[in-house]
Amino acid sequence: MARTSSGSARPKRGSYRPRSPLGFVGRFAAFVGASILAGALVAGVALPFVGGLGLSAKAASENFDDLPGDLDQPFLSQPSYILDSEGNQLAMVYDRYRILRNFDQIAPIMRQAIVAIEDSRFYEHGPIDLKGTLRALLRNQQSGGTGSKQGGSSLTQQYVKNIFVEEAGNDPAKVAKAQAQEVSRKIKELKYAIGLEQRLSKDEILTRYLNITFFGRQAYGVEAASQRYFSKHAADLTLPEAATLAGVVQAPSAYDPIGYPNAARDRRNVVLQRMAEVKVITQAEADTAKATELNLKTQPLPNGCITADQIDGAAFFCDYVERVVKNDPAFGANKDERDKMWREGGLRITTTLDRKAQKAAYTAATKGVLQKDPVADAVVMVEPGTGKIKAMAQSRPYGFGDYETTLNYSVDHNMGGSTYGFQTGSTFKPITAAAALENGMKVDQEYSTGYDIDMRKEKFRTCGESTRDPKYQPQNESRSETGTWNMQTALEKSINTYFVLLSKDVGLCPIATLADQMGVHQGNGEALKQVPSMTLGANTIAPMNMAAAYATFASRGVYCTPIAVTEVAKLDGTKLSVPQAGCKQVMKQSTADTINTLLKGVVEDGTGTQAGLKDRDNAGKTGTTNERKAAWFVGYTPNLSTAVWIGGAKNDVEMVDIKIAGTTYEKVYGGQVPGPIWKSAMSGALKGVDAPDFAAPPPGAIPAKPDPNKKPDDGKPNPRDQNRPPGGGSTRPPWPPWTPPVTPPTTPTTGGGGATKPPETPRPPGHTRPPSTGDIGGGDFGGF
Repeated sequence: MARTSSGSARPKRGSYRPRSPLGFVGRFAAFVGASILAGALVAGVALPFVGGLGLSAKAASENFDDLPGDLDQPFLSQPSYILDSEGNQLAMVYDRYRILRNFDQIAPIMRQAIVAIEDSRFYEHGPIDLKGTLRALLRNQQSGGTGSKQGGSSLTQQYVKNIFVEEAGNDPAKVAKAQAQEVSRKIKELKYAIGLEQRLSKDEILTRYLNITFFGRQAYGVEAASQRYFSKHAADLTLPEAATLAGVVQAPSAYDPIGYPNAARDRRNVVLQRMAEVKVITQAEADTAKATELNLKTQPLPNGCITADQIDGAAFFCDYVERVVKNDPAFGANKDERDKMWREGGLRITTTLDRKAQKAAYTAATKGVLQKDPVADAVVMVEPGTGKIKAMAQSRPYGFGDYETTLNYSVDHNMGGSTYGFQTGSTFKPITAAAALENGMKVDQEYSTGYDIDMRKEKFRTCGESTRDPKYQPQNESRSETGTWNMQTALEKSINTYFVLLSKDVGLCPIATLADQMGVHQGNGEALKQVPSMTLGANTIAPMNMAAAYATFASRGVYCTPIAVTEVAKLDGTKLSVPQAGCKQVMKQSTADTINTLLKGVVEDGTGTQAGLKDRDNAGKTGTTNERKAAWFVGYTPNLSTAVWIGGAKNDVEMVDIKIAGTTYEKVYGGQVPGPIWKSAMSGALKGVDAPDFAAPPPGAIPAKPDPNKKPDDGKPNPRDQNRPPGGGSTRPPWPPWTPPVTPPTTPTTGGGGATKPPETPRPPGHTRPPSTGDIGGGDFGGF
C-alpha cells in the first residue's frame, strides 16, 4: 500500500529517513522476503547467509511449487429468514450478517475509496504489488520493531486471507492461524492470488473482496455495512460515507464509527486525502468532505429467534424451527453437516405458523395466566390430517430476565422443552378408551365402583411381564362419585376408578402400543412407563404430543407427526427436502368416530363445559394431576387440535389457594382454568373458518347411559372374574394374553421434526427397563 498503517502520507523525496540499525543485512533480508513472496526466486538457488536470518529461499520456492493454484470461493455466510405460512418474516437468523451485491450494485465512489486506501495500484499490478510490498517491508524493517507495521498485501492477497478467515468460522484457533503474520502464510496467499488473477477480472476480485471483508458491528460485506451505519444500500453511498467505510476495514474495532466516532472521522479523512493524492477526487472535494460530520444513521441488525417474540410470542416456535433444522436428518446426515448449513445461512424457511392462530393462542395464554403468576401455561395447536403446527404460545416471554424463559413448555426436551414433560392427568383416558374399542370392548362396558378401589394386589399385564403397585389405591375426585358407569359416563365425569379397571381388563401393553402409534411418549424421548397409574396420566408428556394425539381422533384415526417446516429454499432457488408428517391410519375410523362422540359429551355435559364451543362440533378432555401440580385441557374440532397446560415449570407448585390472572382459586381443575384458555384460543383461531361436523359413529355404538344409582357390590368379588379387585365388578371375562406386533412402533426423536428412530431389535413399548412401582408422583387420581 502507498500509506502507513496509521494512514499518514508518504514521506517526500529528499526527506531524511533514519537508517536501520541492521544496515545492509536487514535490508537484504527484507529484499529476500519480498522476492520469495513475489515468486521471483529460482528453485534450488542457495543463499547461505540468508539461513542465518531464518529464511530458506530454496525451501520456500519448493513449497510454493507444491501448493495448489486453484482456490474455490467459499459459500459466504448470509442471513436465513424464517417465514410464517404466508411468507411473512418471523425472524432473521445469522452467524454473519452479509448481503451479497454485484459490481454494479456498489457505488463507484465506494469502489474507488477502498482501492485508494488499500491498494492504489490494484488495476496496474498483478497478484502482488512488488513495489508496494518491498516498500512496506523496508519501512517495517527501518522501524526496528517499534510502532505500527505497514501492510504490503494486494487486494487480491487480502481477499485470499479473508477466504481463510471465513472458512475458519468461529474457531478462534483457526482464525488466528488464518491471520498469522508468517512468511509461509504469505507464500500460500500469493500462490492462490496468482490463480485467482488468472481466472477472474480485477472487477470480479474487487467485488468479491467488498462482499467478504468485515466492517465491524456484525456487518460483513459493504451492503451490510451500508445498512448498519447509514441505513441505505451500498449503491447509494456518498463520498464521505464511502470513505468512512473504507477506513473501517483496516481496524474495525479501533475505527468503529459508533464506538469511536472521533477515530473513525480521523481515519475517514486519511482515506479522503489518499483519494485526492491518487487523483480519484480533487483536493477541493476532499477538503469539503473532511469538513462534514460522520452523519451516521445507524440501524440494528436484529438476529435470532428472540426477535420473533414481538410477533405474538412466536419466539418459541421460531426456536423450535431452528432445532428442527439442526436435529432432523432431512437437513444433513450428521450434526456437523446440519450445523454447517445453519451457520452458512442463505435459507428461506417457510413454516406452518398461522398468524391468526398464533395471535389467538398468545392472547389466550397471556390473559389466562399472567407473566408473574406463580405458574405458567402453554398453548399449542396442531392441524388434524396434516400435522402442521399452527401456533405455539406460553405466558412467560422468551428471554433471560425475571419471569422470562427460553424453555419451550410445549415440546420435548431435545427440542428445547422441559426435562421430562408434564403429567397429563385424565387427558390420557381417551387413549385408554380407544385401545379398549380397538381390542373389541364396547362403550357399554360397565363397572360398578365405590369412591376408591384397592388395587394393591392386582397385576396389570404389560408388553413383557405383569406389574403391580403394592400401594395403589386410586380414588375419584369426589366421595359422591360411586355407582355404575359405562365408558361414556365415565369419560364425561372423569371417573378414575372406572378407567383403572378398564386398563386392567385391556392390559397396559395395548394401551401403550396405541399411544406410541399416536406419537405419545415421555418428554425425555423415552417410551411410556407401563405402570398401573398410566391410564390416569402418570407419565410426563409434552403438550404438543398430546395435541397431535387428539388430532388423530379428529382426523378419524389418522396420526400425523407434527411438522413445523413446509419448504426450505436456498438463495439460488434450490429447494431442500423437508421432514414429512408421515400420516398413517393407526386406529379404525369407527373407533375415532366413537371417541369423538364420547368426548363431545365432556364439553356438553361433563367436566369440560366451561371450554365448550357453541358454534361448531368440538370435543375434549380435562385433566388434573395429584396435588394439582398440573392442569390440562386438550380438545379439538375436525380442523384444529389444541392442548393447554398450566402448572409450575419444575412441577413444584400445588395449585391450591392460588391466585392466577387476578382470580383466587381454592382448587384448580382442568376445566376451570385451562378450559377457558382453550375456548378463547380456539374461538380466535377458528373465527371465519368452516365448521365441519364430526362423522357419526356406527349405529348402536353409543348405548343408553346406565343407571347412576346402581350400587357397587360392596366389596364382594364378582363370580365372573375372580381377579376383580374388591370394590369393583366387570360385566365381561378377563382378556387373554396380548401378543405384541412383530414390528414395534417407532417414536419420533425430534419432537415433531418428522424423523424417527431407525428400527431396533423388536421390544415391547415402554420396556427399556422393568417398570418400577410407586415411582410416579401423580396417579392416584387423574383429573376431572
